[in-house]
Amino acid sequence: MAAARTPWWAWVWPLLAWVILIATFFAGASRIVAAAEGVVLIATVYAAVYHAEVVAHRTGEPFGTLVLAVAVTIIEVALIVSVMISAPAEKAGLARDTVFAAVMIVCNGIVGACLLVGGVRHGEQGFQVHGASAALAVLAALTILTLILPNATSAPGPVFSKSQLVFAGIVSLVLYVSFVFVQTVRHRDHFLPVQRDDEEAHAPPPSNRTASISLVLLLVALVAIVGLAKALTPAVEFGIALAGVPKAVVGIIIAALVLLPEGLAAVRAGRADRLQTSLNLALGSALASIGLTIPAVAAVSIALDTPLELGLGQKDQILLALTLFVGVITLGTGRTTVLQGIVHLIIFAVFLFFAVSP
Repeated sequence: MAAARTPWWAWVWPLLAWVILIATFFAGASRIVAAAEGVVLIATVYAAVYHAEVVAHRTGEPFGTLVLAVAVTIIEVALIVSVMISAPAEKAGLARDTVFAAVMIVCNGIVGACLLVGGVRHGEQGFQVHGASAALAVLAALTILTLILPNATSAPGPVFSKSQLVFAGIVSLVLYVSFVFVQTVRHRDHFLPVQRDDEEAHAPPPSNRTASISLVLLLVALVAIVGLAKALTPAVEFGIALAGVPKAVVGIIIAALVLLPEGLAAVRAGRADRLQTSLNLALGSALASIGLTIPAVAAVSIALDTPLELGLGQKDQILLALTLFVGVITLGTGRTTVLQGIVHLIIFAVFLFFAVSP
């Protein structure tokens, strides 16, 4: 796949997504435009996954998965910040809701789907325990320090004071940069896939020109995906208000739309018996979502003096603790089956149910 010429749909859909965005800007919102945005959004996700796999095959693990995780998260941060600036008082908890939703989607939804699909097709699957343990350790520290600790500070409400917010942003960034250094330099072997003797493992990598074109088209596709997601946000908010469900569901939908490329790529890798690649994508995106989002929204909150709520409610704290606890057990042996996948998907279903019906 990677060595072949770029298929027509891999560049047509991202370009069409930009055409739809420009048309939306001039023509305004309507039901027809919203339907077109939804269709093109899904198609562009498939194009982004294709280009991500080309780049990953050229750069090798774990750099390939890191490119997709960081690119998606940077654009996700831009989306959150733009919404925060447009309505600072109403969106004070958007960053918290989106980050928490991203963690639950990744650690339960995506990981569960990868384990289930891979387990059904291949029975047991193996991965590097040291890499998974390192990612979970950093993830536990990031989530507890940024999403639970604000509830225990002296500041009124689930918020940090300015000095605490600055410190939390610095700590988050240091933890994430340290993880990336370990993943790509110091202990890169802990994140490499288990060697397999098959045709795909020995497929020739694409040329530098092909990889460069895919990298550019990947960024074009990802920006278009987030642009379409933002364009669809008013329709989503209207639908949520009409259905009478909590506003926190908006954060879940934003996180789900932005994580579509990574989720699809991770599930495809799990189905192909490349569980290490799936975990690199999933856990890496969860870490990037917190490690890059919290410093960015903290800086915006301080610079513009806008409110920022980070502390989770009691229900969400329990779900987060359960996710981390089960994650440690699931990824603690180096082997997984369909059972672990089912457990994670059940937790994800519980998260979605109580988000809609708290």
